[in-house]
Amino acid sequence: MPFKPLNPQDALVAVMVAVSAVDQNMTDSELASISAIIDILPVFHNYDRGRTGTVANMVADLFEEEDGLDALLGLVEHALPDHLRETAYALACDVAAADKRVNMYELRFLEMLRDDLRVGRLAAAAIERGARARHQLLTAR
Repeated sequence: MPFKPLNPQDALVAVMVAVSAVDQNMTDSELASISAIIDILPVFHNYDRGRTGTVANMVADLFEEEDGLDALLGLVEHALPDHLRETAYALACDVAAADKRVNMYELRFLEMLRDDLRVGRLAAAAIERGARARHQLLTAR
C-alpha cells in the first residue's frame, strides 16, 4: 500500500509513535511524553495536533505490512532535512525512556533509526545519555 510522503513535523511524530508502538505496548508515560514534546518544542510550533491521530494510524497501518518498519524508516528519512535527524533520534530516545525501561524491541528500533538517519555513534551516545538523565527518578532504583 503506497503512503503519502511525510512533512518534517509528521515524520518526527511518526518516529515518536513508532518507538512507543514497536513493542505493541504504548504506555501512558510514553503517550504523555509525546504530547508534552509536541506542546513545548519549537520544532512543533504551528503543528496541527489533529494530525497526530492521522500519523499514529499511518504508523499502525505500516506496522501491519510485511516490510512496514523499513517503509516507515524510508518515509522518515526522506522527510527529514539533515539538521533534524539528530532531533528525531533524540525524540525517539526520550519517548523510549519515558516509562523508565527500554525493551529489546525499542532498542532495535532505535538502532535502525540511528543507522537510517546516519546519526553518528558519538552523537547517539550523548543523546541516549541525555535521555536517561532527563528521565531519572528522584530516588535511585
